[in-house]
Amino acid sequence: MSIRIVLWPAKPMWALVALVSCMTAGMAGVSAEEIAAADRVVVHKAEHKLYLYSGERLLGEYKVQLGLSPSGQKEREHDFRTPEGRYYLTRRNVRSDYFLAIQVSYPNKEDELRARKMRWAPGGSIMIHGFPNTPKHPASYYESNDWTDGCIALSNSDMVEVWMRTQDNIPIDIYP
Repeated sequence: MSIRIVLWPAKPMWALVALVSCMTAGMAGVSAEEIAAADRVVVHKAEHKLYLYSGERLLGEYKVQLGLSPSGQKEREHDFRTPEGRYYLTRRNVRSDYFLAIQVSYPNKEDELRARKMRWAPGGSIMIHGFPNTPKHPASYYESNDWTDGCIALSNSDMVEVWMRTQDNIPIDIYP
């Protein structure tokens, strides 16, 4: 008789453990209505806020950090700007370099046309994610500075809530 031991890579395993822990912590006495699923995500860059909605009902409000150069529309690859416009949540990644990640459908057709006119690459890989799994700075840096390459970053605890309350293919509207 042999015993087969399967080892998971450390990063995904810890993300899964953290996700399950957060899902079960403090859930006693919570009704299904209190953990309702969002059907729309809204980001106001100037406010550094992400909002989750179900219809017109606000489900949650979260502080976010943006790209290193947050003002203005993302125009091209490596401009460190967070895009503006209507996009969709397209896929989830537990093996990201960041604590959980949800891909945003940037670039859309308008973004591609604008970049093509200037002969630029529009860039891509815009995500909503938590803090880095291997931080280079103290947590306070990530909490108080715009630090991403153009992504939308939340604290890890907020990221778990956004992850659980959203699903793929719902719209995300990103405003200046």
